[in-house]
Amino acid sequence: MVSRNKRDNPPLAQDPILTASLLERYEEQARACAQIDPQLYRKYNVKRGLRNEDGSGVLVGLTRVGSVHGYVVSENEIVPVEGVQFFRGIDVQDLVRGFQKEKRFGFEETAYLLLFGRLPTAAELTEWGEVLDSKRALPYPLLEKIIREPSRDIMNSLARSTLAAYSDDETPDAIDISSVLRQSIELVARFSAMAAYAYQAKMHYYHGESLFVRNPMPGKSTAENFLMMMREDAAYTPLEAELLDLCLVLHAEHGGGNNSAFTTHVVTSAATDTYSAIAAATLSLKGPKHGGANLRVMHQMDEIKDALADWTDEGAIADYLRKILRKEAGDGSGLIYGLGHAVYTLSDPRAVLLKEKARELAESKDRMDEFRLYEAIDRLGPQVFNENREKKKELCANVDFYSGFVYDMLNIPMDLYTPLFAISRVVGWCAHRLEELVNGGPIVRPAFKAVSGYHLPYHALAER
Repeated sequence: MVSRNKRDNPPLAQDPILTASLLERYEEQARACAQIDPQLYRKYNVKRGLRNEDGSGVLVGLTRVGSVHGYVVSENEIVPVEGVQFFRGIDVQDLVRGFQKEKRFGFEETAYLLLFGRLPTAAELTEWGEVLDSKRALPYPLLEKIIREPSRDIMNSLARSTLAAYSDDETPDAIDISSVLRQSIELVARFSAMAAYAYQAKMHYYHGESLFVRNPMPGKSTAENFLMMMREDAAYTPLEAELLDLCLVLHAEHGGGNNSAFTTHVVTSAATDTYSAIAAATLSLKGPKHGGANLRVMHQMDEIKDALADWTDEGAIADYLRKILRKEAGDGSGLIYGLGHAVYTLSDPRAVLLKEKARELAESKDRMDEFRLYEAIDRLGPQVFNENREKKKELCANVDFYSGFVYDMLNIPMDLYTPLFAISRVVGWCAHRLEELVNGGPIVRPAFKAVSGYHLPYHALAER
């Protein structure tokens, strides 16, 4: 579904008080007082980004929810290995092969596993599906708020809707496990409807599209309901629903150290309410360095496709990738988006699984020429990156490399790429919040060293 007849937003009026020249002067002063000498970070051994010198993460917590494995450390050296991802100790590849072999949707089963620590029996899975079905429809005040107060950004709308749900809860500030579990189940069930309605409201109010709102249907999976609520004709194929379901499974959890999961732990440690913690995680995920990464991939791939006359010419592909690395093409960052990961080195298991289904969908959509271009960049990108480098670096395609292409083939608008991530990851956030509360840790408060100087003189106003 593509936006049509997009209306231009009216230009912002010039603020008569905070003029452009005054704002420029304020900016200069703010930048000057915020700047820190980069050498001081090394001098004081600051773990910037909570990273060690070798790029590995600083150990700040323990978790039983999920884990990722992409290298081993041998004799103080990082040794790359094939990537593996675990949910509650179960290899995600085994989980996916299991439900796909039985031709079932897997996201609901995955949610049960992450929240309750084990795979459900057949009876428990049926019961769990009924529980989620009973919670999918939004309370009318929340639905009305989403429709009447649209946002230009769906992630902002998701965060705002999450905070609005606070008002529909009779005990919103309760942090006992029973209450938090109830709140978590409701958010997991409702996030897909909240995102779909926010998108419909945006398209109506900002782009002049017709507004249509459908209720979730009992008995359908999260993936099926989302496709039904997002599409004007409510139609989808079994393969489309299966692939979206796979995306939701792969994004549901990725360890406690990723930015949004860590945000959940930080905010939860302050003993605040569930809605505040999940809204904070949602806005963390919004960032282009985190959940918005597949948008960067898509924009770069559009540029590459426009620039190449022949998508099968691997020499031309490699040359253009060199231009991107030299900052002569792309957005000037010098990065090939979708390649490389903070943990995975030889392979990202999520990308491996997604690539298999992406090929199948590309064949059904007659888009194999694009899929082969992705494959070529997947293969050539690491080679080009390591040209003339004394110390080679292992790079692999990450999940963002293929997920945007998959969403595009599913006719899902770019506005919904990151919200889909949130629809899935809210399960992991809730599991991490429960873990933080059960273990009753202290408030998260790492140290920052002041380097601004001490005992600076105070000057009276007339003397400044």
